[in-house]
Amino acid sequence: MTLTPDGYRPRLIDERMGAMLGSFGAVSIEGPRWCGKTWTAKNHANSEIGIADTEGPIPTKELVKADLRMALRGEEPHLIDEWQEIPALWDTVRSDVDKKQQKGRYILTGSSVPRRNEYVHSGTGRIGRMRMRTMTLYESGDSDGSISLRDMFDSEMEMKSCGEVTLEHLIRLCVRGGWPGSLVKGVVPGIIAKDYVEHASEDAARMDGRDLDSDKMAMLLRSLARNESSLATNSKIMSDMKKFDNENIARETFDTYWDCLYRMHMIEDTPSFSPNVRSDARIGKAPKRHLTDVSLAIAALDLNEKILKNDLNTFGFMFESLCEHDLQIYTEHRGGKMFHYRDGRGREIDAVVETDDGRWGAFEIKLGAGQIDDAAENLLKMNEFFEKEGCPPSLLCVICGMTTYAYRRPDGVTVVPITSLGP
Repeated sequence: MTLTPDGYRPRLIDERMGAMLGSFGAVSIEGPRWCGKTWTAKNHANSEIGIADTEGPIPTKELVKADLRMALRGEEPHLIDEWQEIPALWDTVRSDVDKKQQKGRYILTGSSVPRRNEYVHSGTGRIGRMRMRTMTLYESGDSDGSISLRDMFDSEMEMKSCGEVTLEHLIRLCVRGGWPGSLVKGVVPGIIAKDYVEHASEDAARMDGRDLDSDKMAMLLRSLARNESSLATNSKIMSDMKKFDNENIARETFDTYWDCLYRMHMIEDTPSFSPNVRSDARIGKAPKRHLTDVSLAIAALDLNEKILKNDLNTFGFMFESLCEHDLQIYTEHRGGKMFHYRDGRGREIDAVVETDDGRWGAFEIKLGAGQIDDAAENLLKMNEFFEKEGCPPSLLCVICGMTTYAYRRPDGVTVVPITSLGP
């Protein structure tokens, strides 16, 4: 029997977890704090040790430091939770997997990545790595998942009435975010994200072993939040900090704080799409900026449901972030990859999904149903461009917030509500 906790909500990553355990001696689940890594690991483990546990006369971390192999004891698959507290455990697990050539022996979970010089071996071939994110609307039960990403690519989607969705509901979903703990009855929407943002500098300092300026960290997070779902460069973000917070930050300092946020899994960029086109238009290479959950951007800017309802321009960017977060997880669940597209002539696509069989689809994201026609027009123009280049998309889709139907338009563009989208 596994250690599955009572009340565990199945996650899309569970399916891949089973495949990874059958392919590697150990599997590492990496992702931000509170995204559900430990519960998912327990769902597949038969025993566990929590390196950060402090129960008992001697903290577990101190015991394991004295004898690293103590962390390996237990019925397999054996969970080693928060292994990064003792980075040398990575090499200990890798070495043990080498000695005993069996699959599915260990599960490692970590909410941050140690500096590369704190462990020796990459683990390639021995330790499989999995990226875990916060919950999608499908996983939290806020999307019925009746419109499958796979079915849209296979042209098997039929027109469907999806029910009413209010603006207030969409705003609340963004403020709440995809934290599993936020689904517990009585938890105030947004409170987990606020706590996360407020203690980011402390968490980074604990991870990095040096003091970090909490004000600078807060300013950097605010700048990232202001540039959520944009193509802002690091230089633009630094300039933004100067403009809005009157704070000059040295490039070396910026790089240190940025590295901390990256290793804490708080930031994640969407890479640019590079199709095989003959056009002389320069293809942009800048990534699209995202905090790992839209609620973090909202918390960093000290926004709430009332403010967002009165500022739909800002909420539009936040809604785009929510949709791209979910679309990326659905895409990766099907073995694909997600990108964005923008070239030197102003042509752009909000999200590009590349499937595991080489097909690709173009997605525009719009909050209101009144924006669907403009989004479809852009997709059709992009389709015409790529047809001339000999690499047309297999799917044109508008993901919308406030539409009551999922359907395929006469021009071939698919429209789907985010609250009905699934893998």
